[in-house]
Amino acid sequence: MPESRKPSSKAKPTRQKQLRTGQPVPVPPAALDLDDDLVLGPELASAADQAEAGQETEDFAEAGQETEDYAAAGQSTAGQGMAGQGTADASPIHLLVPVEAANTRLDHFLATALAATHPGLSRARIQQLLAASRITCNGQPARPSLRLRGGEFLELPVQPERPAVLTRPEPIPLTVLHEDPWLAVILKPAGRMVHAGAGANDEARASGTIVNALLHRFPQLSALGGPLRPGIVHRLDKETSGLLVIAKTDEAHAALVERFAARQITKTYIALVEGHLEPDAGTIDLPIRRDSVRRTRMTTLPGDGARTAITHFRVTERIHSAFGRFTLLRLRIETGRTHQIRVHLAAQRHPVVGDNLYGAAATLHAHPRTGSVRAPRQTLALDRHFLHAAELAFDHPFTGQPLHLVADLPADLTTLLETLQSPHPGT
Repeated sequence: MPESRKPSSKAKPTRQKQLRTGQPVPVPPAALDLDDDLVLGPELASAADQAEAGQETEDFAEAGQETEDYAAAGQSTAGQGMAGQGTADASPIHLLVPVEAANTRLDHFLATALAATHPGLSRARIQQLLAASRITCNGQPARPSLRLRGGEFLELPVQPERPAVLTRPEPIPLTVLHEDPWLAVILKPAGRMVHAGAGANDEARASGTIVNALLHRFPQLSALGGPLRPGIVHRLDKETSGLLVIAKTDEAHAALVERFAARQITKTYIALVEGHLEPDAGTIDLPIRRDSVRRTRMTTLPGDGARTAITHFRVTERIHSAFGRFTLLRLRIETGRTHQIRVHLAAQRHPVVGDNLYGAAATLHAHPRTGSVRAPRQTLALDRHFLHAAELAFDHPFTGQPLHLVADLPADLTTLLETLQSPHPGT
């Protein structure tokens, strides 16, 4: 654990005052193209909204996906052991679109215009209202992609149709690999969502998350992620295991988001893919966007809303087993797009083992050895995809101490890998 030192009084308290009072916060150019897996405060979220070009936000909690809701505004009651959101004002919101907003998409305009005045209306909630034709433009139901001209009259309900989600502390086991007064690094298991979806109304879905465990373990968490995401700085997919940074203070949250955006935090993953990937090392530089047909998927196909995504890989081992050919990889990502590693590897026709969403086989079948053609074929199945966030490296934002955290492969991935590496599996 690094030596405890007080944060510098020159810049950090000033920034914290800006964040709390809602004053404009300078955003470095690198932060304008922010990663999908970052959880931002309202000021940085507003800058991201303006920088996005056609990026849609939807609530995929129904499909078990992590939400991409950037507009995580609102105050958290994490310090009191519970987080929730909602609004008591049932009057509709009326907006006159200014001329300066001409040629802006309706959903983007609403997300930016309402971020400060109505923090309970997240971008995901706005999308829900648009999909339900609850938002009108000049008295007519409006589409999310409507291009505004300026002068339109908008009306939308402010009272959520869904009851508020309450996130409560739960005694869920939590492995903490590093902790100091400002931040912590934990080990996320596969199968557990980081937080409830922004539009979730079923309290069962707001239970059993990493946030529930954090509320039980830590007396103080950052409030900048919003009421559903106390302490959460970045995310991992539900079925991805590995290292996750947690902010205990607002100052730490803001500092970590800036470092992620400036690519000053190195994230290294381990993945096993189908087939033998060539060459031994390389870079996948393919923009990623939401699949317009299968909305729970991302794609590298050209289209509106595609955003830069860069993944570096290095081959650790090529495996030729009774179950087929596989490649063990170490990967480092420069950007953090939704499903980035998974969709990039699928685009190379080498999907991550177990990743059925992107074309991997649901079950691995062993090829019978000579002389045993009639013997039952051995099968292997993985309840998750073979992707693990194995390393995090960065300089501590307050002490300056280099931090290098490593998480070994969990038992389920280790067992599968050893079985594939065995010359005679099952014997």
